[in-house]
Amino acid sequence: MSTDAIVLLKNDHKEIRKLFREFEQAGENAKATKGKIVDRILEALTVHTYIENECMYPEVRKLVPDLEDDVLESYEEHHVADVLCMELAAMKPDDERFDAKTTVLIESVTHHMDEEEQDWFPKVRAALGRKQLQDMGARMLELKDKAPRKPSQPSALKKAVDAVLA
Repeated sequence: MSTDAIVLLKNDHKEIRKLFREFEQAGENAKATKGKIVDRILEALTVHTYIENECMYPEVRKLVPDLEDDVLESYEEHHVADVLCMELAAMKPDDERFDAKTTVLIESVTHHMDEEEQDWFPKVRAALGRKQLQDMGARMLELKDKAPRKPSQPSALKKAVDAVLA
């Protein structure tokens, strides 16, 4: 298994996109199914944003100063996703705005992942060596094991705030 940080993040993106498709294909009245899928989406996004905020973004910010604006934009996109995740975690699948809020989350995160994959990741790969990306990926795998699984866990939001203010 590769420990390349970009490969790991792209694999996460693939799994998240799969969950998004499951939600979108669940059917209008599949409330219980949609609720279970959203629980899985929230866990996947909480873990993913945690490892990016804890490792990838601060490392790239330090090692590739030219990408500072991209990193700051990514932190803000994560903040928007975090807020939506917190709100969804507090909702029930039969709440009037559950599907609409999930759709906004999907659109926002899909935009973020597309931007990372098409624009940001190639810049990071060009700027960093293979060894740096492998070391970063190994740290991300370690962080993944202890990452928060629910958006309501204190470490889930605290790290996003810390990273933006650092």
